[in-house]
Amino acid sequence: MNRRQTGSEKEALAASYLEKQGCRILERNYRNHCGEIDLIAKDGDTLVFVEVKYRRTIKNGWPEEAVDLKKQKRIRTAACLYLAGKSMDIPCRFDVVSILGETIRWIRDAF
Repeated sequence: MNRRQTGSEKEALAASYLEKQGCRILERNYRNHCGEIDLIAKDGDTLVFVEVKYRRTIKNGWPEEAVDLKKQKRIRTAACLYLAGKSMDIPCRFDVVSILGETIRWIRDAF
């Protein structure tokens, strides 16, 4: 399996996990000229922009450590364009779903 296939599989796993936790997935792999957002979901009355990160092992660090300041800025900018394009004024947050091997961690308000 190549990296793109693995990424798609783990994003689907994260979406399924979030749905089981009560979220409703609105978008997958949303893209605009500023960047990509892996998942956009509703958690109650809150719109959630989700970055999914996967690592097989901890050898190269925790998955969530890959969401550095540069990545966070791209996600925030893409999220602002999403909100403007949909004319939405709604509470939002930025979460990370970290997948290490088979363990899933949902980090709310990650940044």
